[in-house]
Amino acid sequence: MHQGTTTVHGFAHDRFAAAREAFEANFANGEELGASFCATVNGETVVDLWGGFADEAKTRPWECDTLVNVYSVTKTMTALTALLLADRGELDFSAPVAKYWPEFAANGKARITVAQLMSHTSGLSGWRPACSGEDFYDWHKVTSMLAAQAPLWEPGTASGYHVYTFGFLIGEVVRRITGRSLGTVFREEIAEPLDADFWIGLPASEDHRVADLVGFEVPRNTADLQLSDIQKVTFIDTQTDVPSTCTRAWRGAEIPSVNGHGNARAIAQIHALLANGGVAKGKRIMSEAGCRKALAQQIDGPDLAMRGMHVRFGLGFGLPSPILSLPLPNPDSLFWSGGGGSFALIDMDARTSFAYAMNRMQRGMVGDERSFRIIRAMWRALGIGARASR
Repeated sequence: MHQGTTTVHGFAHDRFAAAREAFEANFANGEELGASFCATVNGETVVDLWGGFADEAKTRPWECDTLVNVYSVTKTMTALTALLLADRGELDFSAPVAKYWPEFAANGKARITVAQLMSHTSGLSGWRPACSGEDFYDWHKVTSMLAAQAPLWEPGTASGYHVYTFGFLIGEVVRRITGRSLGTVFREEIAEPLDADFWIGLPASEDHRVADLVGFEVPRNTADLQLSDIQKVTFIDTQTDVPSTCTRAWRGAEIPSVNGHGNARAIAQIHALLANGGVAKGKRIMSEAGCRKALAQQIDGPDLAMRGMHVRFGLGFGLPSPILSLPLPNPDSLFWSGGGGSFALIDMDARTSFAYAMNRMQRGMVGDERSFRIIRAMWRALGIGARASR
């Protein structure tokens, strides 16, 4: 059993000492169990920190190569894979999904575009009839159900966060185009060329490196929650639980919305691609124009699944908007968060990428102060002034 002050490992360039102090403070004040933070500036990794423990009992230290399930930050890797195919001319975001996946046209979905899948506006934020978390291990079943069902609202008119469906929808389009699973395309075309330790479908050989997620208490009394039909279908009818993330079935499956395994270093170094016009680690993976497609606003307004919160979505990423309590200083920024607190931020104007991955989950909907404090310290060191989000 390890006791006492948490030792933080890794490095931060002298200029970013305050970012290291903010990371250390998360452990000193008891908010954090185990975590990693990484930042790149102009493609160079300038901060790479990790510390704490990989398990609640504090018997396993969080190591340099510890991995953790980052929940919805996985969606950024799924979106990036689609952006890569679009950049190569293999995928047209403006085309109907049915061009690539003919069965999808059923039940009034012939005109839904790939861009609508990428921006959570397709009307398919959940399954009707409902499926279970166990069904996520059966790719054909869950994608066939989505292809057969009707939209929950008029596609393109509003967003409704596609919590679990996003990855299956985009993933099936990718599979139809390439003949390979999304996790395979991501690994072969993005992760391996960049030597990035992020997995959608984790091999059993890597299980020993995975930190355990520690959930939070969910209030039992939900009688006062007046949920809409869309919210029930999206969040209640299909659920997963934190303990399932410790199973081989979960880790090994490809659930490209929520079961990516990685750490802050992998996330930040992959997203350096978008921050630097398609180049990372000296390799050109995409064109600058292909990267900037992510900024193309698809929707701006209240989200039907997230209690009417005001969102702006580009192609696969969030754009500066009120849903994020961290005001972003530059307009050409992309972000996404994962359940419990993992967070990814890409600033194309400042050519920076920031990532936070941890195992003690908090209740914040879109990131929380553990990562935001570090990011603000980075901005101060870089001389970037925050302005109010739109």
